[in-house]
Amino acid sequence: MNRPVPFIDPNRPKPKRRPIKAWRHMQNLIADKEDTEQVFHIIEALNGGSTRKDFLRFMASENGPRLLEQRSFLPDILDDHAPLKALPMGTVGRTYVEFMEREGLTAHGLVEESLSNRREHENFDDDLLWYANRLRDTHDMYHVLTGYGRDALGEDALLGYTHSQHGGLGVSFIAYMGNRQIAKIAPKEARVKDVLAEGRRNGKAAKRIVEEDIVALLDQPIDQVRKRLNIAKPVLYRRALEVFREHEQDPQLVAA
Repeated sequence: MNRPVPFIDPNRPKPKRRPIKAWRHMQNLIADKEDTEQVFHIIEALNGGSTRKDFLRFMASENGPRLLEQRSFLPDILDDHAPLKALPMGTVGRTYVEFMEREGLTAHGLVEESLSNRREHENFDDDLLWYANRLRDTHDMYHVLTGYGRDALGEDALLGYTHSQHGGLGVSFIAYMGNRQIAKIAPKEARVKDVLAEGRRNGKAAKRIVEEDIVALLDQPIDQVRKRLNIAKPVLYRRALEVFREHEQDPQLVAA
């Protein structure tokens, strides 16, 4: 089978790792956890060529070339809530829309955030940019399928999960540093280090979500999708949330 050669703009500069820059932005993030722009800077400073490598892996997958050819813009589909609400309970789409409305989120919200923090690689309109946008646009679907919430520990464990699936030193560094910050104020019984390790294991064992046809998943029972993709239950994470409740700590406030 002849696979299409993806177009990567030859004018893209060769990615370089800048650890000192990453550390400076990490200190800014620790000082102000709401300053999410620092996350983009850290990832760009440390990821090097990992996104390109990950994209080529995507293109070598069974569905990758077809998904690239289709170029579906997921935010338009995922933000059309009416048809998702009409799906049966327990389907991926119904679970997704309930999650997004409960959290007050929209798929376009991530698009707007990324555009306001436009990075160097986004100056090139090529297939690699399309893939980077797909990773962005599937982030909340990762939450839904993996079971990791949007509290600090859930986001941290999901970073570990996505690092196992996609690589990227910047992502791993943020996960590690965030876990350290959470551990400083979380009860020891929450075992937050083990929660991150569980996220990494789960991501490594599962099939890659980004290679799935997300639109085709929407009307499928979520339990069947998780089983097919070998997505394990986040047992230690759920136990940690119970520990937070036992100690009357709000997981939303146990911030990285």
